[in-house]
Amino acid sequence: MSDRFVSGDRRHRPRLVRRRLGAVIAVTTAAISVLAIAPAGAATHYFPDISEVSVPKATCGPGSLPEPGLQGDVSAEDRDSGRSRRGYRCNVAELGGVRGSGGGILSVTFDHCSYTGSLFPGNNVMSQPGVQVIDASRPRAPRVVGSLAEPAMRGGTWETLKVNRKRKLLAATSVPLNWGGGFFSVYDISDCEHPRLLNKGPGTAYPLPFDSHEGGFSPDGRTYWASGIFPGHLTAIDVSDPTTPRVIWQGLHSFLGHGFGITPDGNRMYLSNAAGVTVLDVSAVQRRDPYPQVPHVAAYLWPDGQVNQHTIPITYRGRPHIITADEAGSGGVKIFDVTSVNRPRYAAQIKLQINLPKNLDTNLRSSMGGSIFSSNPHYCSVDRPVDPTALACGWESSGIRVFDIRNLKRIKEIAYFNPPARTGATVASAPNSPHVLGSLLGVPAIEFLSLGMSIANGKVRLEQMIGPRSGRIVGGDMATDWCLSPPEFHGRQLWTSCSDGGFYALELSRAAYTPPANQASTLGQG
Repeated sequence: MSDRFVSGDRRHRPRLVRRRLGAVIAVTTAAISVLAIAPAGAATHYFPDISEVSVPKATCGPGSLPEPGLQGDVSAEDRDSGRSRRGYRCNVAELGGVRGSGGGILSVTFDHCSYTGSLFPGNNVMSQPGVQVIDASRPRAPRVVGSLAEPAMRGGTWETLKVNRKRKLLAATSVPLNWGGGFFSVYDISDCEHPRLLNKGPGTAYPLPFDSHEGGFSPDGRTYWASGIFPGHLTAIDVSDPTTPRVIWQGLHSFLGHGFGITPDGNRMYLSNAAGVTVLDVSAVQRRDPYPQVPHVAAYLWPDGQVNQHTIPITYRGRPHIITADEAGSGGVKIFDVTSVNRPRYAAQIKLQINLPKNLDTNLRSSMGGSIFSSNPHYCSVDRPVDPTALACGWESSGIRVFDIRNLKRIKEIAYFNPPARTGATVASAPNSPHVLGSLLGVPAIEFLSLGMSIANGKVRLEQMIGPRSGRIVGGDMATDWCLSPPEFHGRQLWTSCSDGGFYALELSRAAYTPPANQASTLGQG
C-alpha cells in the first residue's frame, strides 16, 4: 500500500495515477476540498491511490455454505433464483436470533443484552414501540424482554444508539429521518435487561438545543457527542451527571459531518466527512474549559470511498493507528498510522473482490433492484483496542465479514455470514427495517460516483453492467439483507443485527478465531 500524499504545497502524485484518473480526479479533488475545508494551520493530506487488490478470501471449513463467485457478491442470478434465501456462511454458525419487526440501523450490546435501534415511523406501530431490549444470555434462544419508549427512542435512533461500558450507560437521540435532534435519553444499564431512565427532565421532558444524525460517548463516558450530517454540526453534551445533561459546546466543521472515533484519552476526534476524515482537538471540552475551542488538526482525504462512516482508534505495536470505513464508493476499510497526526502513514486497506474498480460493473449488475446500498462496510468493531487480532464489519449486502488483522501487511478474511434474504419482508411485517423503507427505490445510487470513476478510467466493461435485473429502477426487492450494525465480539461469538433479519448470535469456528485473553470489543465510541 502506498503512503504517497499531497500535504500543503508538496505534491507527490505518481504519474500512473494521474494518467488513470485524469480529469475525474481533478474534479473530485476540487469537490472534496470544498466539502472538508480546514482552517489555516491544519494540514490536508490527500491519498490518491485507489487499491486494486482485495484481501485473501477465507478458507472455508466444514459446515460452510460459501459464496460461489466473487468475494462479497450476491449475483443477480442468485437473487432471482431464490438461492440468496439460503444465505452464505464460512466458518460461522448461526446460534439463534430474534427477527422481530426488523433490526433498525444500529444495534449495540452490553453484558448479556442487545439493544435494537428504532426506525421512525415504523417502530411506532410495533407491539412494543421504541428500542427493543433483547436478553441474549441464552444465545440459542434470545428473546425480547422489553422496550424503551421515551421520545428519543420512538423518534428513531438512526446511528446514535451507543453504550459506554465504563459507566454502564446507554443513550440515543431522536433522528426521525436522516437528520433530527432535540430529544435525548440516557439510561443506567447496570441491570441490562431493565434499563433505568436517568434524565427525566432535560432532553426527555423538553428538548435540548442540538441536531444529530450520529452520536457516541467519549471513552470516559462524561461527554456524549452528537454530529449532524449537514451542515457538519457537532455538539458536546455533558453527561457527567446523566440526570441533567446539558450542551456545553457546539460548532460547524466541514460541509458534512458523520460518525467519528475518539482516542482513549478523550482528547482527539476523528470525524468522518464526505470523502475522508477531519481530525479535531477536543481536549478543551474533555478538560471542561470555561470557553472551549475545538480546532482542526488535520484532514485526510481520498478519491475512492464517499461518505466516510466512522473511525476506530487503536494502538498497534505501540503506535497509534485508526481504522476507518467508507459507507459508499467501494473504498472499503482504510488503516492509518497516526503516530504523527500531521504526517499520517497509509498502512493498509481492506477491500473485497466486489469492491475492486475492475469489478464495479459486476457490482452494479448484481445490485440493481436491491435498493440504495450495495456492498460497502458500514460499522465495524475490533476485538480489543490494543494490538487487535480481528476486525468484524457489517458490509451491507455482503453480510458480516471478519478479518485477521494481527499483521497489517498480511490482512486476510477468516469468516463471513451473509444472512438468508427475507424476500417476504414488507412494511407490515418489518416496519423497523430501513431496507424495507429504502426499497421504494431499486437503484444502488450510493455507488454511482465510484462507478463513474471506473468507467472514466477504463476499468469496467459497459456490457457487463447489463443483467436480468437492470430494469428494476423502482421498487427494490428483498433478495439480500443489509447488515449495517457493528458485529460485537463476545468470546468466539458475534452479536449483531441486520435490517430484515433482526438480531443474530453467531459463533466463529475454533479454527478461524481464538479470542485474546483481554478481549474488549470496541467500535471507537464509548
